[in-house]
Amino acid sequence: MVSRLIACAIFLAALPAWGGQQQLCLTCHSSHYAERAGCSDCHRGNPLSERKNIAHSGLRAGKYVRFTLGDEVLKRDGEHLMEELACRRCHISAGRGNGLAANLDDAAVRKSVGELVLAIRQPVATMPKFGLDDERIAMLVNIILAGSQGHEMGKAAPAKVHFNNSGNKSEDVFSKKCGSCHRILSERLGALGTGDSGPNLSGLFSPFYPKTYKNGEVWTVRNLDLWLKNPREIRVWARMQPVVLTEKEMKELETTLLVIPISNQGCHQGGKE
Repeated sequence: MVSRLIACAIFLAALPAWGGQQQLCLTCHSSHYAERAGCSDCHRGNPLSERKNIAHSGLRAGKYVRFTLGDEVLKRDGEHLMEELACRRCHISAGRGNGLAANLDDAAVRKSVGELVLAIRQPVATMPKFGLDDERIAMLVNIILAGSQGHEMGKAAPAKVHFNNSGNKSEDVFSKKCGSCHRILSERLGALGTGDSGPNLSGLFSPFYPKTYKNGEVWTVRNLDLWLKNPREIRVWARMQPVVLTEKEMKELETTLLVIPISNQGCHQGGKE
């Protein structure tokens, strides 16, 4: 028994250490990218324990930490995917976006990779069902984690999303005039609308909403007003019918759709052009 303990101690002492910590991960796993950092610097987990449930606590699988290798192609493709899905029209990621739903920088710090993957695969109410395959989910998680690098949990209260405003939900102009075809997350009234036949309009006037107005233009209050009066004047094959609004209703709709974006790159709101 003594000889076995001595042999074990010698073996553990021979394991590489980073920052004064033994990497007991290497008792089961082969070393790779040893010149870059310790196992837990990329994969998290607990490198000081041989007990699997402790060692693997908060572990990030290799496909979710490719961003730590500085892969510029992965970064470019991940950012393109985030822009394509318009994640920042509701979420803040890498310090940019609209604070209508969970801050992804905070989520990357306090949530496990498994929870992030599940949130994408099985979205909550009002979040679009993207139907991404495993490869694209891994790419999105990589860019979320990469954007949160160096981020500390904010002290501000997390965004509150009201999914059931049963008191006056049907009385607002969006629900009455738009909600049968569209959904939205709003700062003032929370989640509105029940339809999925039209696009989600969350963050419509912000710089993070896709430029889907005529000729790749951004959506502004003026553009929306023109669209509502006659969609086919803007897009010949538009399926949407004109929506008649009073001046008061248009003003209320504008207020509901407006959101103050957060940006570290000088973005500004679409405004009233």
